[in-house]
Amino acid sequence: MAAAILKYLAGNRVYVESAGVRPGEPDPFAIAVMEEIGIDMSRHVPVSIADLHDTSFDLIVTLAPEAHHAALDLAHAYAIDVEYWPTPDPTLSTGSREQILDAYRIVRDRLFAKIKQRFPVAGAPSV
Repeated sequence: MAAAILKYLAGNRVYVESAGVRPGEPDPFAIAVMEEIGIDMSRHVPVSIADLHDTSFDLIVTLAPEAHHAALDLAHAYAIDVEYWPTPDPTLSTGSREQILDAYRIVRDRLFAKIKQRFPVAGAPSV
């Protein structure tokens, strides 16, 4: 969700990639809550950090402890800054579909606010 939000706000003014500790399957809940704010993630294919072909990043933002440690290992060999933004894992949510979606919405909205604060982009769209 974070990469999709930054791409939405910055367009092609910033190079953004998304990767996790392990590759996975598209998350239908993430796709649904992003669609609610007009961001299409339906074609997103989760990849791992190890699967990235380009490591010429200036900054890596991590959202989970395991990802943070993996990013620090990668950054050690390159001149890359790493920031850790502790973020609840909405995939651990339980309850009804609506309760799970609410957990994803909370994460989405927090990420949106944090990204707008950290990466102010003139003329960026709002939601």
